Amino acid sequence: MAAGADTGFSTRQVHAGSATAPATPRATPIYLTAGFTFNDLDESAAHFGTGAGFGYSRTGNPTVQAVEERLAALEGGDQAVLVSSGQAAVTVALLALAGAGDHVVASEHIYEGTRGLLLDNLARLGIDTTFVDVSDLDAVRAAVTPRTKALFAETLSNARNDVLDVAAVAAVGAESGIPLVVDSTFTTPYLLRPIEHGAAIVVHSASKFLAGHGAVLGGVIVDDGRFDAAASGHLFPHLVQTDRLGGASYAEKHGPRARGQYIRESVAPRFGPSPSPLNAFLIGQGIETLSLRVERQSANALAVAQWLASRPEVDRVDYVGLESHPHHALGRRYLRRGSGSVFTVTLSGGLEAARHLVQSVRLITHMTHLGDVRSLILHPQSTSHSARTVEERERAGVFPGTVRLSIGIEDVDDILADLEQALVGVPVAERETVVL
Repeated sequence: MAAGADTGFSTRQVHAGSATAPATPRATPIYLTAGFTFNDLDESAAHFGTGAGFGYSRTGNPTVQAVEERLAALEGGDQAVLVSSGQAAVTVALLALAGAGDHVVASEHIYEGTRGLLLDNLARLGIDTTFVDVSDLDAVRAAVTPRTKALFAETLSNARNDVLDVAAVAAVGAESGIPLVVDSTFTTPYLLRPIEHGAAIVVHSASKFLAGHGAVLGGVIVDDGRFDAAASGHLFPHLVQTDRLGGASYAEKHGPRARGQYIRESVAPRFGPSPSPLNAFLIGQGIETLSLRVERQSANALAVAQWLASRPEVDRVDYVGLESHPHHALGRRYLRRGSGSVFTVTLSGGLEAARHLVQSVRLITHMTHLGDVRSLILHPQSTSHSARTVEERERAGVFPGTVRLSIGIEDVDDILADLEQALVGVPVAERETVVL
């Protein structure tokens, strides 16, 4: 049975994109090669003319293609482009839309690497960014200018765990023909598929939940295949105008697939963040157990968050799965299979309490990563959010006593036992005053 759109998520994660020829190995082969031979001149000419077949691994590789097809099937997108990291995925997606003189509206609650990309690197290329609270639709709408080429946000914010109302923000962009680009790393296509709610492009750090084991880097861009040249062609002349030799435009050649093909044929290969076929293979292997891991991680995270919320050492737990979270109802609407496994807990004892916890855990690993099968811990104020002002950190839900947890697939009783022993001796102070 082919893994089509009518099959279940877990079936697609195992079968979509797999080779099915009788003589082909059941596991996806690793084509660890820089290039591929041509049978004759006509074949090489056809490849360079139409992109048919494979010529060089920077522009296409059978291992990479199999994983791309699987990811597109899981996200419900038209096509996926695998790149070398999540940061590369964000960069490629935005550069496919914006250029010098253009503008992006971004959520103020995004990964610091992406925030730095927008503030430092893309700004040097003449691309400006306005940061807004995307839960305030009027603020999003007011930030849009005639130069705006993209809206950008994350499905779950780091660190406050706010939920993106994908449909509402996408609708604001649609008023002006502006696509919504969503980083869905925290939610994965198992918990949320933003394209189904109106997002145009979805990106992931495949290094996280998709690969799942903290072993490889990778990123992916999934396009919805719904580019409307009539509605938004004026915003993206590079998609609707003839090429520099006077040939057909991307819109003429590919219709609604123009944006995705531009990402695949022009931006990704020319900027060059090519994925290793070996990394692609390992990401593909990880995807085969995605639903099992995320389901377990989400269940574990809810139990851990509930336990922490009852502890006297804890001032607040920012986990959308808890009824106390201000976005809990929105989370129930979008995250029907679970609330994810990454959240923050703020200890009333401040920095020294956080230091004690981070340095006392034994089972939980202290490292800068998330989405691993192992439970992980990090202190955001001194690491991921250290480049922000105190006011910016507090708006993001990061305080001196805040630690971020990424809950793994271990037995939940063992996770709780580790936290319990680590909390012994934690300094307790008056609760911090927090304004949401």
